[in-house]
Amino acid sequence: MNCYFNPVQTIQGPGCLARLPELLHKLPQDQRRVLVIAWSEEALQHPVLAALLAPGCEFEGRSLVFTASNPTVEQLFDTWESTRDFAPNVVIGVGGGTILDVAKSLCCLYGCPLKDTDDLRARIAAGGLKPAARWIGVPTTAGTGSEVTCWATIWDPEQDAKRSLESKENYAWAALVDPELAQGMPVRLAVSSALDAVAHAVESYWARSTNAVSRALALEAIRTIMGNIDDLFSGSIEAHDAMARGSMLAGLAFSNTKTTACHSISYPLTMHYGIPHGAAVALLLAPVLALNAPAVQDPDALMDALGVNSAAMLQRRIAGLLIRSAQPASLEGWGVVHSDLAHLAGLGITKGRADNNPVTLTPDCIEAMLESIYCMDAVPCMR
Repeated sequence: MNCYFNPVQTIQGPGCLARLPELLHKLPQDQRRVLVIAWSEEALQHPVLAALLAPGCEFEGRSLVFTASNPTVEQLFDTWESTRDFAPNVVIGVGGGTILDVAKSLCCLYGCPLKDTDDLRARIAAGGLKPAARWIGVPTTAGTGSEVTCWATIWDPEQDAKRSLESKENYAWAALVDPELAQGMPVRLAVSSALDAVAHAVESYWARSTNAVSRALALEAIRTIMGNIDDLFSGSIEAHDAMARGSMLAGLAFSNTKTTACHSISYPLTMHYGIPHGAAVALLLAPVLALNAPAVQDPDALMDALGVNSAAMLQRRIAGLLIRSAQPASLEGWGVVHSDLAHLAGLGITKGRADNNPVTLTPDCIEAMLESIYCMDAVPCMR
C-alpha cells in the first residue's frame, strides 16, 4: 500500500507572484539572505523581483542568470562555486525546469565541501545530500512540475548518464504558480511543456508506486491539459492558466510516484540528439500506452481523461499538436539516425524509472517502440 505526502505550500493563479514578499516576511530576521536564480535578465525586471533585489531592501538579495538548458554536473558545480560565499538562506528559482532543478540542487550543496566536479558527481551518486537552505519555486513554463517535487535532474554527458539529486527534506518551502509569467512563451515551447506535464500525469497513473491520491490528481491534470491545450495557439491567459494548473497537479501526482518508461527512454534521445524533453516524452506516450495497457488499473478512466479511445488515436493527437507547433512528429524528423536505435534502446533503461514501469522493459521492446515512432505512418515524415 503506497501513501501520499507533499508538504509544499502551493499558491496558484494569475498575479500570485505578488505574494512573494508576504512569504519572505515570515523568515526570521537572521535568515534573510536571498539568492534569485532566473532564466534571463528580463525575468529579474519583474516588479516584485526588482523590488526584492533593490538596494536598501530589508532582504539581502543577490541574483544570478542561468541560461543553459539541461543543467550538467559541471554547470551545477560552477554555479555552486560562484554563490557559496554568499551562503543564502533562501534560493528562489524563476524559470523552467532547468532553473528549478538548479535552485533546489544548490540548497543541498551549501555547507557541503566539494573539491571538484568528480566529487560532486560521486556525492550525487551516493545520495544522502541534505538541504542547508530553503527554496521557492516560481515556474515560468507549465510542464515540469518541479516546483512541487523533491528531486532534480542533472545531466552528465561526459559519462553518458542522467543523474537525480533528491532528498525528501528538499521539497520547496513554497511554490508560486503564476500563469502570467508564461504568457510570452513561444507556442512551440508551451506545447512541448504541456505534453511533458501530460506524460508526468499518465506515468504517475500507471506507475508501480502509484497511489489513490496520485491517480486522482493525475486524471484531473490530464483532463485539464488535454481539454485546453488547443487554446495555447491563441495565446490566451485562460489557456496558460489551465496549463499551469494542470502542470502543478501533475507535479503533485508524480511527486510521490516518479515517472516510468516514457521518461526513461527519452533521456538518451535528449542527451544524444537534443530532442527537447517535452517532445521526446510526448512521442513515447502512445507506444508506451500500448505496451502498458494490459497492466493499467481502470484504463477506461485514463483514456477518457486523454480524450482518446486507443493508443493509435493518442499517437495521432500528439503528432497533430507537435506538427501544428512546428515540431517534428517522428524521430527521423528530429535527425535520429536509424542505425542508432539499438544503442539508444540499450541506454533507455534508467534505474528508478524503467523499474517503476508496470510492464518490464527490455532493450528489444524499447527498440521496437523507437522503431514505431521513427517515421510514423499516421503522419508525414518530416525530412
